[in-house]
Amino acid sequence: MCGIVGYVGRRQAAPILLSGLRKLEYRGYDSAGIAVRNEREIVTVKAQGRLQRLFDKTDNGNAVEGFCGIGHTRWATHGEPSEINAHPHASDDGNVVGVHNGIIENYQELKDKLLRKGYHFYSSTDTEVAIKLVDYYWKKYQLGAVDAINRAMVRIRGSYALAIMFRDIPGEIWVARKDSPLIIGAGDGENFVASDVPAILSHTRSVYYIDNLEIGRLTADSITFYNLDGDTIEHTPVTIDWDAEAAEKGGFEHYMLKEIHEQPAAVRETMNSYVHDRRITFEDVDESVLAGLERIYIVGCGSAYHAGLAGKAVFESLTDLPVEIDLASEFRYRDPKLVRNSMVIIISQSGETADSLAALRLAREKGVPVLSVVNVVGSSIARESDWCVYTHAGPEISVATTKAYSAQLIVLYLLAIRIGELKGTISEEYSAELLDAMLKLPDQISRLLEDKERIQWFASKYASARDIFFIGRGLDYAVSMEGSLKLKEISYIHSEAYAAGELKHGTISLIEDGILVVGILTQQALFEKTVSNMVEVKSRGAYLMAVTSYGNYSIEDTANFCVYIPKTDEHFMASLAVIPLQLLAYYISVAKGLNVDKPRNLAKSVTVE
Repeated sequence: MCGIVGYVGRRQAAPILLSGLRKLEYRGYDSAGIAVRNEREIVTVKAQGRLQRLFDKTDNGNAVEGFCGIGHTRWATHGEPSEINAHPHASDDGNVVGVHNGIIENYQELKDKLLRKGYHFYSSTDTEVAIKLVDYYWKKYQLGAVDAINRAMVRIRGSYALAIMFRDIPGEIWVARKDSPLIIGAGDGENFVASDVPAILSHTRSVYYIDNLEIGRLTADSITFYNLDGDTIEHTPVTIDWDAEAAEKGGFEHYMLKEIHEQPAAVRETMNSYVHDRRITFEDVDESVLAGLERIYIVGCGSAYHAGLAGKAVFESLTDLPVEIDLASEFRYRDPKLVRNSMVIIISQSGETADSLAALRLAREKGVPVLSVVNVVGSSIARESDWCVYTHAGPEISVATTKAYSAQLIVLYLLAIRIGELKGTISEEYSAELLDAMLKLPDQISRLLEDKERIQWFASKYASARDIFFIGRGLDYAVSMEGSLKLKEISYIHSEAYAAGELKHGTISLIEDGILVVGILTQQALFEKTVSNMVEVKSRGAYLMAVTSYGNYSIEDTANFCVYIPKTDEHFMASLAVIPLQLLAYYISVAKGLNVDKPRNLAKSVTVE
């Protein structure tokens, strides 16, 4: 969850590092720091709290001179947030300075070893241990940088992305990674390193993805990669086609509102990538495996899990296959019994989610093929999967996901339709009808966004709420889960989602006068049953908001506030019903004066367990 940025070239490094760190704020952080190599030494500056404090301490970078440097935003895992625990960290004599993303599981064992060797420790971090371990091998064996880093990597258990500078090797940055994201950007007479694309996108679009257990060496004019044996290896650069401006707010007050409005484009772009001449084509996926499937397992975390819940309903309906869905953190520890002729679908916006990556590896160990649905090209999950189907949502800056979730739904719909075609569970005619309905979704989402002022008015009434409940049945329950998560993420209001039929099994005891209950009613066969549940809570004092499709006007006899969504095939209603729930969460957070894009205690990419 930490952010890493590095620069070596002919420009002053500090302003570039700070600008890159600013682009990584969405990843979450509690402190930040930079280290820059001048003509004599490596100068390190750190600050706890907001990144602006580091800007102030360095006069926006102008007070720290040098053409080579590394920077870091920290999300605490070992040691409390403080300036001492902030990165970069250094060896006792300042010879090795580095930053780190990830968790070193055996840091205490390594720390004890280094203490016996005479090292001293000033912080509570596992990162300081890694830096001093590199320094130990550098000095003890008089090794070069490659061998010193290699030996440290072999001893470290856990996950890491490291960016290191050596005082005795000016003008160079060394990097290494295992299970934590790291990219290298190639420029003209300058090179960059970062934990995510937005940090360097304004400087270069040519990016290298360094693989697990590899090392990289950056100078102003060269990029060299090494394996654990110290041999040089080749990598091919990837061109990033995102505009640098895509990471800016574009006139919206917050990134989240901008990204909510980008959903029509994200949905359209994702569909256009896999629908050609009204046929679904996944060029890199082995369709013989899809045709022979007997069971599907869907795995994800947070909103990705909620997309999977919706996907489960669509898959089972269109493919007639049994589908199991798991939280990634549960899947990896429950010793799942995976049957033959099955497939695991891993869903992750970042492609670096630690629990999802571990679930992927477990599935492959058990001999089951993995198809991933991710948004970041070249990410760890994408590279390690048998097949990857990318969502084309573009960079998502706000911590609370919106457009990436919507794009994930689209991929799952398309996969379900295509598998249904291959297995003969849906006809060509029905497949064409489904595609027709999907192609209308971008315009229908745009129509829903035009109604945002009504939702803003309603949200202002409930900004002071303490508890809000979301209910629904079937696919509507999956949407309720996502709506509830959005609300609690950014408004800090306690919120829960319940299958509407479960209310009478205990939950209804929580209903009291004035409490808001949001009912989702898009599945016509379940409409009357959910209305009955809403009547039950209304009789106990609840205030009701309803989200349903046009034509269901009888709901106004029950609900106090109604939002109508365009009609589409019921398999795809989740794509429309989620929009007013996103807006509700957003406007409640705004009304409370909260930091919408960077909610407390959260980070965009959860790359540690």
